[in-house]
Amino acid sequence: MKLSSKARYAVMAMADIAFYGEAEPVSLSAISVRQGLPLAYLEQLFNRLKKANLVISCRGSNGGYRLSRPRKELRIYDVIAAVDTPLKATRCADKEATSCQGKSSRCMTHNLWRELSHVVEQFLQQVTLEDVCSQQIPSKAAEFGTPLVREV
Repeated sequence: MKLSSKARYAVMAMADIAFYGEAEPVSLSAISVRQGLPLAYLEQLFNRLKKANLVISCRGSNGGYRLSRPRKELRIYDVIAAVDTPLKATRCADKEATSCQGKSSRCMTHNLWRELSHVVEQFLQQVTLEDVCSQQIPSKAAEFGTPLVREV
């Protein structure tokens, strides 16, 4: 399972706004420089984020973008869903009769990958931009019951 560039860039940009944009709107050029993301790509992503009511655009000399709600109310899953299709580890749709292999039955590992997709989705629905900005991901993973961060 791989997270798309669209999803990664959108989460990075939204975290940037959540961190730097509490006092005033954040310009896409500032996000581009700080996060090392292509400006043209950010413009496309922010059209989608705006349509999903996750950001508000502000015009003027100090224009840019603000979060539409407090960062503790914006979930990472919603950011990803606004710009990309949901994460999925299987090659077939759950409701289709045909499987990943194009046969009438599903492959032996289908349920494993389907459940993995559900676990990832549930985790991303619990993590907020506040958690990302305050570096609280390890504690969220512990609350979720999954030791996602391991000390070596």
